[in-house]
Amino acid sequence: MQNTVEKIRKITEKTNLKHIAIIMDGNRRWAKQKLLPISSGHKQGVEALKSTLKACNKFGIKYLTVYAFSTENWNRDKEEVDYLMSLLAKTIINEIPLFNENNIKLNFIGNKTELNEKLIEVLSYGEEQTRNNTGLNLQIAFNYGARAEITNALKEIAKKVQKGDLDIEDIDEKLISQNLYTKNIPDPDILIRTGGEKRISNYLLWQLAYTEIYVTNTYWPDFNEEMLKEAIMEFEKRDRRFGK
Repeated sequence: MQNTVEKIRKITEKTNLKHIAIIMDGNRRWAKQKLLPISSGHKQGVEALKSTLKACNKFGIKYLTVYAFSTENWNRDKEEVDYLMSLLAKTIINEIPLFNENNIKLNFIGNKTELNEKLIEVLSYGEEQTRNNTGLNLQIAFNYGARAEITNALKEIAKKVQKGDLDIEDIDEKLISQNLYTKNIPDPDILIRTGGEKRISNYLLWQLAYTEIYVTNTYWPDFNEEMLKEAIMEFEKRDRRFGK
């Protein structure tokens, strides 16, 4: 086991793999397949995330960004949406010791203003309790949509132009990146999507410009350290030319 971990760490160092993004898909299909309530799929999905966090630390990954709730997910049944809100709050509160023991720093990206006040307080609490950690940086994308993120960034830039603090000629890719939720975070090197679907689903559209995409048919609740290892080994085989 130790040799395997060392092997994967060497791959991350050799390939300069710093940031993994994940679309955690398949919780509902996993539950239906097992004739369980949908909530069971989401609950088991939390366990898969905890396993993945520990694996990222073992493998030397510095950044992990996971898609937990999209701006389109509000269209689901109210009962499921309410459960997801409650599950996130409970998970953050209950797992602070896990985050701190594993030196994980929490950061939430997305539109917090549409969330209820209690949940916003919990998210801020999680960020505050882990802000001094120096290991894995975990970004949880909640109430997140990439088009909304880019629109918001352009509005912020437009305000600066309107005030006279910025010239139009100063607007470049770097400036736009610095106005996104992910400012100061490197773009993902690999995007992992579980559940077999082959689409990006309005996730990190700007940041994924040159990201390698890895799709697995495994539903998210069954994702584990071994599967993360397989994704990293596949990443090693990719020839990243960045247009050259």
